[in-house]
This record gives sequence, C-alpha cells and structure tokens, in this order.
Amino acid sequence: MISTPPSLSIRAMAASLLLSSLLGTVAYQLNPDSDESIKSISKMMADDMLSFYNGHKPGGTPGLLPQPYYWWEGGAMMGSLVDYWYYTGDNSYNDIVSQGLLFQVGDHNDYMPRNQTLTEGNDDQGFWALAVMSAAENNFPNPPADKPQWLALAQAVFNTQAARWDPEHCKGGLRWQIFHWNKGFDYKNSISQACFFALGARLALYTGNQSYAQWADKTWDWMVGVNFIDRYWRVLDGAHTGVNCTDIVPYQFTYNAGGFILGAAAMYNLTEDAKWKDRLDKLLSASDVFFTGPQNNIMTEVACEPVDRCNLDQQSFKAYLSRWLAAITKWAPHTYDVVMPYLRASAVAAAKQCTGGANGRMCGLKWNQDKYDGSTGVGQQMAAMEVTLSCMVKKRAAPVTETTGGTSKGKPDAGGDDIGRTRPRGPPYPAMTIAQRAGAAVGTALVLFWLSAGIFWILLDESSDKGPLEQSRGFFSTISVATLAAGASDGRGLFSHPSSSGETRRTVRRHEQPSTMPRGWPHNPPSRSAHLAVADRRPLMSTRAAEKSPSTPSRGGASRSAANAPGNDYTSRLSKSKRESQFR
Repeated sequence: MISTPPSLSIRAMAASLLLSSLLGTVAYQLNPDSDESIKSISKMMADDMLSFYNGHKPGGTPGLLPQPYYWWEGGAMMGSLVDYWYYTGDNSYNDIVSQGLLFQVGDHNDYMPRNQTLTEGNDDQGFWALAVMSAAENNFPNPPADKPQWLALAQAVFNTQAARWDPEHCKGGLRWQIFHWNKGFDYKNSISQACFFALGARLALYTGNQSYAQWADKTWDWMVGVNFIDRYWRVLDGAHTGVNCTDIVPYQFTYNAGGFILGAAAMYNLTEDAKWKDRLDKLLSASDVFFTGPQNNIMTEVACEPVDRCNLDQQSFKAYLSRWLAAITKWAPHTYDVVMPYLRASAVAAAKQCTGGANGRMCGLKWNQDKYDGSTGVGQQMAAMEVTLSCMVKKRAAPVTETTGGTSKGKPDAGGDDIGRTRPRGPPYPAMTIAQRAGAAVGTALVLFWLSAGIFWILLDESSDKGPLEQSRGFFSTISVATLAAGASDGRGLFSHPSSSGETRRTVRRHEQPSTMPRGWPHNPPSRSAHLAVADRRPLMSTRAAEKSPSTPSRGGASRSAANAPGNDYTSRLSKSKRESQFR
C-alpha cells in the first residue's frame, strides 16, 4: 500500500502533486488514515468530475449532464456531491447541488420532468430520490421555504412508484419503464426494486411511518419469490413479464447488490430484527464476487470490466456500491470491520491509477491493474471519489432522523397529482374560449369547401359537351356503382363470385418477425409485429374439428436481458437499454 509519510504536510503533498503535474503525470499518494490526504485528493477528483458538467453555466441545464450522458446520472452525481459535503464539510459545490436537484423536479415535484418521458424509468427516478434522501439524512442545507424540501421530494417519488406496483404480471414488482412505449416496459429489473426498497426502508427509518417499512418487506419478499435474489444471495438482474419473470438474466452488477445491502441495513437498524441482520450479512458475503486482484480486495465491475465491455452507465456503478457499503456501517456497526478493508484497499488502488487526461490526474475504470486504462468520464471520477471518501466514514456522524436532529420537512401525500398517471401531461394550454371554438369551426368549413372545390376542378372534363352540373351527377352515379361492386352495401361484391357458407373469404393471421439479436440480450427489441392478410378460400373447420385442433403457441418477443456480459458483441447497459435513441 502506498501511503503518505506522517511527516509530510498537506502543503508539501500539494507541492509534490504540482511538481508531478508539471512533469506530465500525477499519481495520487492516498493515505487512507489521513483526513488531509483524503480531503485534498477527493477535492481534485470532484473538480475533475465537474469538468464534464456545465449545467451551472450560462446556456446549461441545471442537473443535466451533456451528451452522451443520460438524465439519471445527473441525479447520481448530485448525490455524490452531497456525500462530498457530508464527509469533508467543504460547501464549495452546495449551490450547484441545490440548483441541480431542484431544477429537475418536474411540474409536480416528483422527478418526472416533461422532457424525460421518452427515457425515464423507475430506476432513473429512483436515483434522484436517493440523492434527496441523502440530503435529508445528512442535514444538507435545506432549500428556500417556497421550494420543495428534500424529504418531501423523496416521499413524492415513493408514492408515485408504490402506485405502479404491478401484481398482474409476475405477481408484483415494478416494471423497468414507467411509460408503455419505452423499450423495456416488459422487463422487471432488480435496480428498480432496489431503489424502491432502499428508499422505503430509509423513509421508514427517518419518519417512523411503518407503511414505508411494509412496502420494503413486500419488495424483499417479491424479489426472493421470483428468484431475483437467489438461494446463493446473489442479486440477479431481472426478467420479462411475458414469461411470468421466469427467464431470469443471471448477470450481477455492483449497484444491484449495493441497493439491497443498503436497504437491508436500514431495515435492521429500524427493526433490530435478527432476520434482517442475517439477510444483510448474507448479501455482504455474496458481494465478494465484486472484489478481485491479487488479494481479492479491489472492487471490480465483474460483468463487463474484465472484457472491456462496460458502457457509459456501467462505468459509474462502483460509485454506488462504494457509497452504500460505507453508509451501512452507520446503521449496522458490526459491518465496519467486514467492509472497510475492501474499501480502503480499493481506494488506494483507485487513486493510484488516476494519471490520465490532459491534467495527468484523470481516473480510469480499472483499479486492479496499477495503471491508467485510458478511459475517462463522469462515472470513473465519481467512483474514485466515492471510494476515497469512504475511508473517512468512521469519523462522520450517523444519518439523522426526524427525532434525532433532522430538519428537512416532509409531505406524506406528495406526488399526488402524478399517482396512477401512465401518460405524460401535455403542455399547459388554457381551455379554448367560445370565440376560439367558433373560429376553428368556420376555418375548418372553409378548408373543406376549398378542398372539395379543388377536387371537383381536377375531375372536371373541360372537353366534354356536358356542363359542370351534369358531370357532377355522373360522378355520383359512378361512385354508387363502384360501391355496390365493392360490396359496401351487403358485405359482398355485387359482381364477385358467390361463396358458400362454409368458405371464408379473407383470413387475418398474426405474423411476427423475431429480432436478429441473440436471445437473452437486453437490447433485443420486442418482436416487430405486423398483420399479414391471406386470401386462402379454404373451408371453415367444423365446430367439433376446431375444438380438437391444438392451438399454435404464439411466438413472444425476443428476451431483452443483461448487456455487456463477457462473450457478447454488444455494449449497452443491462438496465438502461432504452437509452440509445434519446439523450437525457
């Protein structure tokens, strides 16, 4: 482990970093036992993370990262800066955080802004809710009184998601997507449940309202019931509703496990029930799959990192496991000695490889190879910063509740205007007046008149001896004959061949063209369906024959499961496959 000698002051360390920068490379010499070392390095990591963000600058959109980043990651980044303030006490970024968190709340203060309806899923909304929940728990400076408060925002998201619980498919759970037209509406994923579960557990702990805890229990039981949490305590990614959630996608990602570890710790703190301690400990034991390296203690995104298949979203996942493993030590103190050796080793390794970019200190994704891997981005910076900050968790105060010093104001019925809504609201146009309706009617009549006159003029035969009136009568006669010939009057063409009662004239069959992507791939779009009209003129089966004839099983859409697993040739995140068409 590379450490800063105790005699080296923060000023000397800064000078050393400056000298290294001038020489073209910076290797952070993190000492996980030194507050000064942790604070100075995390400060630079935060600055470099914000170098990708322009939402606080003129022309930027607060809370929104630029392309190619998606909306949800802006909320995740704001949550990481709440953590930065909590650990360091440095309020340099607080205004940026408050501005971003409040700008994206939407019309009804529940993180459903109009301009994200083509991309927002339950997990996306959940990450914004977890950010404001952290703000409430850590007593982050409250918004002005005329703005929505942190706790109320978290409650609003919870209320809207509870109304989306779907017992008709797979006997419960949240769908990945909120709106049916988005890809993945037929998929129920673990991260959506994890956000909902952790949010409910934390709201129960903060407010003392047992209804939140009941929802957390319900979510846990459903996850176990459908084997998304299997008998080995692995948190698997999800499954499709069309097959009753039986086609489970087996990939493991850090943030899926982390979300349930966080919620289980909150439930254990709330209930002091041995069953929650047992669940927490077993989830922690199963999470050792995410630690690799010579001593198996360096955090790794094992589903994609070893084969260089981590996409933009997945590059940030280790930030959330780092954040949540540190957080549980406050709610379940017995876990401190379990998780901290892994977090400290990962922090040193993460800092050591931050030698990239023009400034020579940008962080990469791979922490277990002692060198910069060439990747750069918000996710890499966020993950390195979170795991670095986690080294200070023992010295920080525990999260507050309403009875232990929490100041954020709640609103139990928040989000009411959006509860149960399955279609986005249109622009807030005022109702039409009587004069506007009359004008619209007159305008429509004029358009139809001139359109009819134009059609008549086109059809008029100028060389005919007949006048316009006689020609118009001829038009109507021709239309009548054509109508009869087409069978519009009695359902059968007047001049068609007569058919017997035992013969069908036209049959419509359902034709499905399956996707060309491999089955089990999350970016595999649902089958494109079309109607194929077939004129078969075959006798209808008798009633008895029809009863004996077995039905042909329908071919469902190809499975859309986890992305970027080893051996696959596609690079899209398991729980974000809708994103390829729309920037958040």
